[in-house]
Amino acid sequence: MPKMKTRQAVAKRFKITKNGKVIKRTGGQDHFNARETGRVKRNKRRDTQIAKADQKNIKKMMPYN
Repeated sequence: MPKMKTRQAVAKRFKITKNGKVIKRTGGQDHFNARETGRVKRNKRRDTQIAKADQKNIKKMMPYN
């Protein structure tokens, strides 16, 4: 059976942790941040966990992680 292909668009946006959680970077960090409050800017620096329902699909798209 041939190798399965990884969806590169998904691989660039998500990371799977050692325990199997799917992590993504918060969006909207490039510009227009001067209007944001300090709290929002700080929260944008954090990574966020993906909902359980979506994790299954993302893991299918990244078979070797």
